[in-house]
Amino acid sequence: MIRSTHRLAGTIFGIMTLVPLLFAQQPATQNSGAVLKIQTDTSVAQVSPSLYGLMTEEINHSYDGGIYAELIRNRAFQDNLNHPDHWRILRDGDARASMMIDKSTGPSTALTSSLKLTVQRADNDNPAGIVNNGYWGIPLRPNTTYVGSFYAKVDHDSSGPVTMSLVNNNTGAVIATASVPTLASQWKQYKVALQTGQIAASSSNHLVLTVAQQGTVWFSLVSLFPPTYDNTPNGNRIDLMEKLAAMHPAFLRLPGGNYLEGDHIAERYRWKQTLGPLVDRPSHPSPWGYRSSDGLGLLEFLEWCQDLHMQPVLAVYAGYSMAQEHVTPGPELAPYVQSALDEIEYVSGGPETKWGAVRAKDGHPAPFPLTYVEVGNEDEFDKSGSYDARFAQFYDAIKKTYPKLQVIATAPVKRRTPDVIDDHFYRTAQEFFEDTHHYDKTDRKGPKIFVGEWATREGSPTPDMGAALADAAWLTGLERNSDIVIMSSYAPLFINVNPGASQWVPDLIGYDALQSYGSPSYYAQVMFSSHIGNEVPASTLSGAPQLMFTSVTRDTSKRMLYVKVVNASSKAQSLEIQLTGKDKPAGTAALTTLGGHSTAETNSLADPTRIVPVQSDINDVSSDWRHAIPPYSIQVIDVTLQ
Repeated sequence: MIRSTHRLAGTIFGIMTLVPLLFAQQPATQNSGAVLKIQTDTSVAQVSPSLYGLMTEEINHSYDGGIYAELIRNRAFQDNLNHPDHWRILRDGDARASMMIDKSTGPSTALTSSLKLTVQRADNDNPAGIVNNGYWGIPLRPNTTYVGSFYAKVDHDSSGPVTMSLVNNNTGAVIATASVPTLASQWKQYKVALQTGQIAASSSNHLVLTVAQQGTVWFSLVSLFPPTYDNTPNGNRIDLMEKLAAMHPAFLRLPGGNYLEGDHIAERYRWKQTLGPLVDRPSHPSPWGYRSSDGLGLLEFLEWCQDLHMQPVLAVYAGYSMAQEHVTPGPELAPYVQSALDEIEYVSGGPETKWGAVRAKDGHPAPFPLTYVEVGNEDEFDKSGSYDARFAQFYDAIKKTYPKLQVIATAPVKRRTPDVIDDHFYRTAQEFFEDTHHYDKTDRKGPKIFVGEWATREGSPTPDMGAALADAAWLTGLERNSDIVIMSSYAPLFINVNPGASQWVPDLIGYDALQSYGSPSYYAQVMFSSHIGNEVPASTLSGAPQLMFTSVTRDTSKRMLYVKVVNASSKAQSLEIQLTGKDKPAGTAALTTLGGHSTAETNSLADPTRIVPVQSDINDVSSDWRHAIPPYSIQVIDVTLQ
């Protein structure tokens, strides 16, 4: 992920985040003399069909405790092998019991330890067990079925039952419960369904596993799933997926940035260990201070792409980890190159290939479309200077086997010419305002540009209106240059807003266990990606004030002109729009406006729709008309052409 060599960089940059000034709103329109001239029938560039996409990784509990729908935290007891973090003992009445991590037994070769519950005394009225509070609560909704499961075994003196219950934190009321009547003395998975009734939606709940007799029970991989997006097994959280769908993303850069590299080589993203049944996934440390369950594995990433009709941009580990560990190019790097080739085959190979057959066995016989492979992440931070040679070794191997794949470099290289280079920008609003022409004079001979991570770093925990204005201004520059800037993705995408859950601010979409909201920057992204043509017509902006920015694209099949205008000033502005050429406006236009009262105004869980796009119409559209732009606003004008 992030332009940083260590997870503490998020804290450092967070301290540096600027608090925007509050400007007094001026209602009077300023006649700025700004003129936007558009040649409606003259194209100067083609718009990349993959310009807008998604970048995410395991940071801020984006996966576990975020989009991955699992509700149980530390479900396989791997977070701390000396203590069952996020679990506590339950001893009702005069029940007597204890729990501990047992490193000698587990349900698989991947999960070799478990939680051992030893019960000295318990009965039906005084059960003993274990409790999990989920990721800052377990969200429950009315009349909903939750799928519970766990692996367990018992000693010879105990045969069950084990009861799984969902309990309200505040009242102690049992909201849903189900029991497994008997347990075996060998590891086995057990599944139950828990049905809620007419309850109020709340995240103030916890899960309890209880027994009512003396004996010993070992538990592992305790799981609870709500309904998921598109009912995908082991799938994703519905509200977050719906918000992503509204962005109309063309791609997902996966599995992430720093998350791909890890702090150390041994902690890199090992894609092969994320395949198959959950019980065969050992989990691994993420570079952001907590352990990744790897429930969201490579196939789940690809199914995420399938669910939202987007292509994967596959990032492969390239031999560098953030603690300045690297693999020497040559024979030492060869196994990592082969792993990347295997991964590409798993994604895109037919079921007759070795790794395509593994994917088919995992439940997806059809290959996934794949166009782009990214070699590493932010390798300019590798002080060894080895990326040039490492990239060349990956590039040659990938092109030899998959000549049509586009290979992305993450740092400047000389030995090979990449198809695409990945640029990252984390800036203040003012810095983005001053650099909207960044790509205007870029060499069109290539390589193409992927702005794989970027964001205005103002606002917390999510961007405020001032950040949204700067983001939109930056996007006007990307759209104007989308013949060379073929992809872009804001980062980070997600943040769990609970105290202690985040490592980096701001982030596009905020949530807790129960609710989510889009930031003003999120809605700016939705507006831009939802109103985009296939070509850039010739246009010029003259006489504009310092904080006015524009972009124009044209959809030739729909005969639609999309005019985007950003007014980051505290004063309303006037813009004259002149349309020339044989294509004339139909007379009316649809207007979408995102605006705020100040740059510090924002959305939150408590006020999720304070700043949202507003729809209206313009009835006086002609070949030459004057348009008023409110202060602190982003507008998209959809002009139908005759």
